[in-house]
Amino acid sequence: MAHDHSEIGHSHSHDSQWKTYFPAAASFLLLVSGILLEQTEAAFFSYPVTLVWYIAAYLLVGLKVNYQAVKEIRNGNIFSEFFLMSIATIGAFLIGEYSEGVAVMLFYAIGELFQDAAVERAQRSIKALLDIRPDEVTVIRNNEPVVVNPSEVNLGEIIQIKPGEKVALDGELLSETAAFNTAALTGESKPDTKTKGEAVLAGMINLQTLADVKVTALFKDSKLSRILQMVQEATARKSKTQLFISRFAKVYTPIVVFLAIAIVSLPYLFVANYVFNDWLYRGLVFLVISCPCALVISIPLGYFGGIGLASRNGILFKGSNYLDVMTKVDTVVMDKTGTLTKGVFEVQEVIAHTIDKDKLVVLTAALESKSTHPIAHAIVRYSKDSYKSVSVSDVEEIAGHGLSGTVEGRKVLAGNLKLLKKYGIAYDKAIESKVETIVVIAVNDEYVGYFTIADELKEDAHVAISRLHELGIKTVMLSGDKQSIVDKVAQALQIDAAYGDLLPENKVEKVQELKDKGRTIAFVGDGVNDAPVIALADAGIAMGGLGSDATIETADIVIQNDQPSKIASSIQIGKVTRRIVMQNITLAFGVKVVVLILGAGGLATLWEAVFADVGVALLAILNAVRIQRMRIY
Repeated sequence: MAHDHSEIGHSHSHDSQWKTYFPAAASFLLLVSGILLEQTEAAFFSYPVTLVWYIAAYLLVGLKVNYQAVKEIRNGNIFSEFFLMSIATIGAFLIGEYSEGVAVMLFYAIGELFQDAAVERAQRSIKALLDIRPDEVTVIRNNEPVVVNPSEVNLGEIIQIKPGEKVALDGELLSETAAFNTAALTGESKPDTKTKGEAVLAGMINLQTLADVKVTALFKDSKLSRILQMVQEATARKSKTQLFISRFAKVYTPIVVFLAIAIVSLPYLFVANYVFNDWLYRGLVFLVISCPCALVISIPLGYFGGIGLASRNGILFKGSNYLDVMTKVDTVVMDKTGTLTKGVFEVQEVIAHTIDKDKLVVLTAALESKSTHPIAHAIVRYSKDSYKSVSVSDVEEIAGHGLSGTVEGRKVLAGNLKLLKKYGIAYDKAIESKVETIVVIAVNDEYVGYFTIADELKEDAHVAISRLHELGIKTVMLSGDKQSIVDKVAQALQIDAAYGDLLPENKVEKVQELKDKGRTIAFVGDGVNDAPVIALADAGIAMGGLGSDATIETADIVIQNDQPSKIASSIQIGKVTRRIVMQNITLAFGVKVVVLILGAGGLATLWEAVFADVGVALLAILNAVRIQRMRIY
């Protein structure tokens, strides 16, 4: 099949349907009618009419191929597939095999149509991304709504998204709540309800009420724009298999041309009853069979299909080469916070001593409402606004310890154990053994209770680890949290090995140790501090929904919906793609070798040659298209 689609492919988006299919359809009708007329020995179907008839059928499908062959020769690429097709079919005409010459070129053209249909199918999920980028946005300027192009909106401006509209720019929600469909970005169709202050990303669709969003990234810097750029660049990055086949074809093609010449000329020296036309026919058969079309087209099409399948499942591969890498991964190393856990602190337990529990929550939340710390936010959320009518004054933040202040006329301390030790306040020593983060509370210099705070596991974290183990993958977790917390998470998820108390450089060291042991590593992370480790790993995977820009840019693979279960999916997609590509290579080589031997021995006709070339290419293309129908769990 042709691989220069600018010249030889049939683009459904630029040509009308009749221009696409008419040449092949007309050529087919002329070929079939010509064969029937020959068999019925029609009186008017004389030699000149026969020749003109078949030339017309040939030119309809062969003219572009012949033109491309000439163009390739001018560019110094003599031994192209276009050259092989042209010389073989023109040679068939020279020895009077008109119908076979037309048939070779016709099936080649039909193969082109199949190929284009397959590529178009593979591109649908990627084209869907292009369709979700809005062309206009409503921005508030001078207290008036103005419709402009998204590229004209500045940082900090407020845009309005009506129900049913797509979000054009990344931003921060200013409205109290809003529900969005995030399927275009994450592959998940369920609504995602955002609250005031949460991130809203370009490509989401507003479902219910009018939403105001403060723009936090320019149009060119939005996550959607970067995703589109990644997908477009992905098809340009070839796998090692593709590069090998391209190099192989450049060596293989001139060899078979010279072998074909040898098949025609050498028998003259050794065969007593040498008939030039017979040996020329064998040489032409050999040439047609030798076209590396099935390899040149079906292999990249297989990888392209793999990228499309991944995109449909909310996974972005930045190149087909990473599909190959994922098939070799034997160890998945993961960050904890934001990868296996939600990265959002929540109150797990409230224990009150010498004070009513509800009163403890109100006093603590009132004091913590004056802090911007994530743990403080967790306590405030837990209180459900019950503190709002409480008076707070004299708030002081004690670095590394916690807060002190006056709440309803009482002195309240909230922080870690070091805070109580600083003020010489006695407490229950049993709480020192707690694994979770704890916030201890003292009122009027008396210990009154504590809160346990913990990050929650993601809903599919258990499934993620279980699926990786089913694939025979070793799992390792690295985290900056204290070892006791890391051990608890690892035990809950049954992770093979877990290391805590790590700085970013310690994570790099751990991954390097694994690589030195010969392990093929995929590292998964989301924070800025994960970027160096992602760059070091054989395959770097970023959580794209909430991941940092640096991590997403560094990663080879981006999981758009932040689900850790997609790690196993990415490995499965790589293996499925690899399996189909290897099937195509085996099919193409196997059939070609058999028919090449038969052709050289005079036991194969041009019809068998057509099957060995175009037929095998069609089978390989149809096999590659199967990737698009597969379901990944």
